[in-house]
Amino acid sequence: MPPVLIISNDFPPTVGGIEGFVGELCGLLDEDVVVLTRHTPGWHRHDSKINFPVHRFGRLLLPTPAVGRRAADLIRRHRVDAVIFGAMAPLALLAPTVRAAGARRLLAISHGHESWWATVPGSARLLRRMADDVDHVSYISDYTAARIAPALSPAARATMIRISPPIDLARFTPEQPSAGVDHRLLRCVAVGRMVRQKGFDTLLRAWRRVLDDGPTDPDRELVLVGDGPQAPALRRLADRLRLGASVRFTGAVDRAEVARLLRTATVFALPVRTRWAGLHPEGLGLGFLEAAASGLPVIVGRSGGAPETVIEGETGFVVDPEDVRGLASRIDRMLTDRTLAATMGAAGRRFVADRYAGSVVADAVTAALGR
Repeated sequence: MPPVLIISNDFPPTVGGIEGFVGELCGLLDEDVVVLTRHTPGWHRHDSKINFPVHRFGRLLLPTPAVGRRAADLIRRHRVDAVIFGAMAPLALLAPTVRAAGARRLLAISHGHESWWATVPGSARLLRRMADDVDHVSYISDYTAARIAPALSPAARATMIRISPPIDLARFTPEQPSAGVDHRLLRCVAVGRMVRQKGFDTLLRAWRRVLDDGPTDPDRELVLVGDGPQAPALRRLADRLRLGASVRFTGAVDRAEVARLLRTATVFALPVRTRWAGLHPEGLGLGFLEAAASGLPVIVGRSGGAPETVIEGETGFVVDPEDVRGLASRIDRMLTDRTLAATMGAAGRRFVADRYAGSVVADAVTAALGR
């Protein structure tokens, strides 16, 4: 069968939710893919270790004639019959070009940012055009579907399909007794890009309250995993709050290390927020699902599709992203009642397996591509 061409700015080794999503898609398609993406730091080493061709072109892919020519050349060279746009906006504007080059089936994957495209008149018209030119537009959550659908034509709305981030249940798995984990340590973990939308600042303030209001316990630790423009400010905030050794910043780490850190945790918390007057919500939240698959209770902020990653009171909690006291109370409860935390974590893993397992997502992708 001919390979699938994936066109995306978001691809490893860059770390992020969409990058992880696109990387996992390659595995779900048995690596029978060709990737067209941009140059990013560390790409030489990354690409030398994978088993499918990756073509890098410039620092940013845009729907320009030059990028269209490169995509058309790959379609002809590899006899590609299906194309996935790793992020619909704006690269799906290349749809007519790749179809003219011979691609028969086109899938455009939407994430959170298409939600604001759908609300601005000029970009909404472009979104409608993109959707009309592909066979399917996918959505990652019910929230994003509801935001995007009104901008599309009735015909395009009828072809929308749910393709959420696939979760690797073999990689993200609860700790095993033989793993040598120190069970005395009570650890809250958060994973994400360090930008204001993710709510790391609220989490640090909540952690100060957890330490102040909870029992005197030196074995409580908050681990913040990731990097981003807000990282220096967050470190300064931790210093001002006098959190000391109770907070650890790991910086950016690879996927294997993220999985290992989740296995050592007691609870996952990230109070994501919506910014820019509602234009920048959380689309879903890959980190929440990976944490749940790892057997952790999950505490999320009320933003966009993030609440869809938990069953309230059963697998985790949804909190107001500015409610420091409420967040601290939920974290402390999970650290204090390990039996309840374990029960909620087990329910969370079952929830992810039913809805977000790789096999579920693979079935949706292959159906969309007519395979």
